[in-house]
Amino acid sequence: MVIRTKFMFRAGVTVLALSFSAPALTHPHVFAEARLDVNTDSNGNVASLHHVWRFDDLFSSTVLVEFDKNQDLALDQSELEEVGNVVHASLADFNYFQLVTHDGKDVPMQAPERLIADFVDNQLIILFESAPDSPLPLSGKVEFGVYDPTFYTAIDFVEDSYMTVNNLPAGCSSSVVRPDPDEALAQNQQSLTDAFFNDPTGNDMSKIFATRLELTCSKDS
Repeated sequence: MVIRTKFMFRAGVTVLALSFSAPALTHPHVFAEARLDVNTDSNGNVASLHHVWRFDDLFSSTVLVEFDKNQDLALDQSELEEVGNVVHASLADFNYFQLVTHDGKDVPMQAPERLIADFVDNQLIILFESAPDSPLPLSGKVEFGVYDPTFYTAIDFVEDSYMTVNNLPAGCSSSVVRPDPDEALAQNQQSLTDAFFNDPTGNDMSKIFATRLELTCSKDS
């Protein structure tokens, strides 16, 4: 779960770009605390996911320096909009770090219309909403999570209560799953190759380490 920052200079202007070509043996360099709210509709379908990410002080200060065009040590509305636009474009190829599955199969998600950036207590906050491409019924096993396939950004849910479902149907139960890395490696040993460890960006196996909100529902819920 990783955002990698790369600074590029174009026409004398510093642009913050997000790159995901992580080197071998990479480890998190950027850290964020997350909250995920799953919203349901009256038909028992998943209506939307609401994400909030609060980034660490070091990364936040870097963003402040790079986007503070008027150098007033704050990010005004136009500067925050630029941050949101850059992050939105950069995460498009990575499904915005979302993990959504239904009975073990990946669920296609619509791209969020925009990402909202804010700066609170000297920390960058990113907020956005997304929705499934097609109706996603709460039946069987449905899982939600956030992970960065490059391992460069660690996005963590500090408390189980930071992963919630609004109006969970009566026929469903929910639990937060925090995979043990050693167990995850052992259970997926046959699927993991040298290529994965040398270049984790070439596949999506890193999701086996992601903290997940797991919903188990009866077929008629």
